[in-house]
Amino acid sequence: MENRKGFKAIAKYLPSSPSKVRPVADLVRNKRYVDAIAILDAMPQKGALLIKKVVKSAAANAMSQNKKLDEEQLVVAQLFVDDGPRMKRVWPRSHGRRDILLKRQCHITVVLDEKGGR
Repeated sequence: MENRKGFKAIAKYLPSSPSKVRPVADLVRNKRYVDAIAILDAMPQKGALLIKKVVKSAAANAMSQNKKLDEEQLVVAQLFVDDGPRMKRVWPRSHGRRDILLKRQCHITVVLDEKGGR
């Protein structure tokens, strides 16, 4: 990973499968902040709401650290969706058998950067 400056936000242990959130993340990666929020608002997936919260949090971090920044200057420089821990649950089946249900979780990391810094 590069040592780039940026404004970062991380959300951990989100109750959604990473494989369902990653396609949404691919749509907003390397987009301007305003465009990314507009895309996420229009999407019906649960992952869009999760990513939107983290992107807004990173933007709030950017505004609090640098008062001169404008939302128009921010770009979603990096967006990761990583696996979190899996909760294992048991479903009883017939004849004394069982199935294991894996409840997957994900970690979302967003790094916003200035448009000129890309």
